[in-house]
Amino acid sequence: MKFLAITLIVHDRKKSPRDRLREVIDNAVFAEEAGFDGFGVGERHEAPFISSSPPVVLSHIAARTSRIRLFTAVTTLSLLDPVRAYEDYATLDNLSDGRLELIVGKGNGTAQAQLFHVTTDDQWDRNREGYELFTRLWREDRVTWAGRFRPSLTDAEVLPRPLQQPIRIWHGSATSKASVELAAQYGDPLFSANVTNPVEPYAELIAHYRERLAFHGHDASKALVGAGSAGTYVHEQSQVAIDTYRPIFNARLETFKRYGVQPVFTSIEDAIERSSMLVGSPQQIIDKVHRYHDRLGHEVMHVQADADGLTDKQHRASLELFQHEVAPVLRREIPSRPLGVTA
Repeated sequence: MKFLAITLIVHDRKKSPRDRLREVIDNAVFAEEAGFDGFGVGERHEAPFISSSPPVVLSHIAARTSRIRLFTAVTTLSLLDPVRAYEDYATLDNLSDGRLELIVGKGNGTAQAQLFHVTTDDQWDRNREGYELFTRLWREDRVTWAGRFRPSLTDAEVLPRPLQQPIRIWHGSATSKASVELAAQYGDPLFSANVTNPVEPYAELIAHYRERLAFHGHDASKALVGAGSAGTYVHEQSQVAIDTYRPIFNARLETFKRYGVQPVFTSIEDAIERSSMLVGSPQQIIDKVHRYHDRLGHEVMHVQADADGLTDKQHRASLELFQHEVAPVLRREIPSRPLGVTA
């Protein structure tokens, strides 16, 4: 199994944007030092996030690291001009020595309509069209193309050419079959959010993905799947882990209440039992990942890159313990293909 640390760059305004962004960079450097395989930066365009420009953040991370793969989580192609997105990410691919790994998706949030005039009526069509053009630009030196949402191209050369040829592109999925269908059509890997709900709807969606892979003529036995987790705190003593994370979880419930969102899990014990939250002793985490793998068949998983209410010392100790006692066992017991290899 491979392991990513991912951030959506939540900004609670207790720090300046400068300090929060620098914290993200430092966390990425630490993730590489700790032994994570990848570091991901989300894309959001409204509060409480300040992750509106992943290629800029990832370029800074590329300059401070040398090994860790750089993920987008996700690149919202429904909002972006695919030509401009290609230029940004092809540049980043060169600057990072070919360490870029893209996860694409339609995005979410009310700001999409306000800032980009992208609505629920056209977001999926925009996502499909953007993906089609983006992948052609990555693979072809000159492109002739026409679509609905941007000007056509005639024998267009778009520079720079990327270092990786081709690049692996994952499709991020929460609960929609539309993103699964696009991934299956192209034979691309799927990354399941696996955060908000119990495992059942995610397992159903991944099963549907494998069915659609076969329908489109791809070998479903070679399906590559990643999955998220809903929070992480590993401690040698299980009860210490639960007691430490309890106020963080309760604060999350208060946030849900403030925004009028009905929580799916009503206590930390409920979340540990039924959600993808990884809170407990190393052996408990190993056992839980195995249970999820039995349902999802995933080879890649992500954990929270941010402290998320823990102290920096607690957060880093947790990730170090994860890499020292959890990751080696799961790497050995759940085989996975190398990141960055598309064949």
